[in-house]
Order: sequence, then C-alpha cells, then structure tokens
Amino acid sequence: MKIGAIDIGTNSMRLLVCDFINDELLNRKKFVNTTRIGKGVDEYGFISQEAIRRNIDALKEFYKLSKSEGCDYIYCIGTSALRDSKNGDDFVRIAKEEIDIDIEIISGEEESNLGFLGVLKGANENDDILVIDIGGGSTEFILGNMDGIKFSKSENVGALRMTEKFLTTDIVDNYEFDMMSEFIENEIRETLESLKEKHINKLVGIGGTITSLSAINQELEVYSMEKIHNSVVTIDDIENILQNLKKMTLNDKKSLKGLQSKRADIITAGVKILHIIMEKLELREIIVSEYDNLEGLICLKSKKLS
Repeated sequence: MKIGAIDIGTNSMRLLVCDFINDELLNRKKFVNTTRIGKGVDEYGFISQEAIRRNIDALKEFYKLSKSEGCDYIYCIGTSALRDSKNGDDFVRIAKEEIDIDIEIISGEEESNLGFLGVLKGANENDDILVIDIGGGSTEFILGNMDGIKFSKSENVGALRMTEKFLTTDIVDNYEFDMMSEFIENEIRETLESLKEKHINKLVGIGGTITSLSAINQELEVYSMEKIHNSVVTIDDIENILQNLKKMTLNDKKSLKGLQSKRADIITAGVKILHIIMEKLELREIIVSEYDNLEGLICLKSKKLS
C-alpha cells in the first residue's frame, strides 16, 4: 500500500510518500515547504492568522499531492509550534473543516520516539546510538538500540526559536551570538550531563539543520537523499562552517552551495546548537540520516493496519 506522512514543523512542512510493503519503505519521495508556522509563537504565544493561512494552503497542496501519488492513507502530525501555541487546536479544527485531514499534535517524547524509529529503519545498527533532531522549535535527544529507547528528552531550543530570540543583525553580532550560546548551554546542560554518564560512542543526526549541514559540507548543487544519508560530518567541519556563517550576510548564505535559501536566516543558530552538543559530549563526528520521524510515523501507523 502507498502511504503519505506529513510533519507540520515549526520551520517547515514536510511530506513523505512511499510504498509500505512487507515492513519495508520503498520508492521514498520527500517534499518540503518552508511555512514557518512557529514564527512569533515563542514571543506572543499564538500562531498568527497569516501563518495559519499560509500553512493551511501548504497542507492543501500536500494533501492533493498525496492523493495524486495514489496514497491509500495520509497521516499528519504537528510538533513544537503547534503544541506550544495557545491556538494550535484552532489550526487543527480549520484543517479538518477545509481539508478533511486529521492532525495529531504529538508530545516531545512522541516526536523523539518517531525520530528514533525512523533512524533504526534506515540503519544497520545493534549498538547504542544517540539520535539528535534539531528542529525549528525544539531539539530531541534519543538514546537506544534495536531493543528499545533508554533515554529520551525534548528541549525547547531550535533553529528558528533561537534565531528569533537572539540574532537580530544581518551579519551575526558576536555579543548576541555569545548570549545565544550561553542560553543554549544552560537550557540543555542537565540533559547533556545525563548523557555524558552513558558514554555515547555513536551520534546520528536528523532534521533540516543537520541534513543542510551535510549538504553544505559536500557543496551539493542539487540536494540528494542518497548523498546525504549515512554521510559523516566532523566537529572540525562544523567549526569551519560555523565560522564562515558568522561572517556572511543573509544574501551570502542564500547563495551558499547546499543550503536552501529559505533556511539561510536560521542555519547559524541550528549549527551552533549541534556544535555545543558535540563539544560537551566530546564527540568528534556525526552520521547524518535521511530516515526520520516521517519514516517512523509510517512504520508505526502501518503496523497497526496489518
């Protein structure tokens, strides 16, 4: 059967269409639209009417696309911005009225679990792995293996959230950058201290920040899931990219090979979150996965159908 899965994230909306046959995900196609439903949510507590309309229109397009691809089932989840906003339920209601699609607003823990399930689907790994998912509004930490999850935590630091909170100038201001870095460290300190006790050996990254980082590192002219999946980025690579990003104007970033122009304004904050995590955990490299919470969602839902 053919399945569609939609993730309404803080920064972008994503769609995965694939065939689910004998517990395998085949003919995977992914689509992304930078819809920024979380713009202003951290400051005002509400999704703006403009953001609601922009995301409803994008959701309509993804729903139509899923139908045109022949999907038998379409699943849809909402993450950080929808669960944090005071009017997330209004968005869910409008989507049901206008599109007849059910949106499940999931918790940080559920988001973590889906991401981990997706990573396992795309990996051949029996040992413990730590999965990091840096989104627009939050960052998920999931430690486990094929036997299950041992540790899971969602922290409210994300690329869009940190950019809106701290970075106000075109070329990044060093004082603002240092304030942001200190805030991130303080927010995730307890989580990182808990993880450090567990002696992590393998780090896997998912989400737009980390896949973009790999694309920048490879200087990809055209994004390729095959080239991104299982690619490795070292902390030295990250430090070099970060130093370059800090010196660039927004227009410079928009023309950077491997970086989607709509992600250019938030990439610096996202990369710094990852840099802090790797530095504090004393990890030298990260493996990038193109299997994430969308694959996890399809696996979870489809097993209930069979």
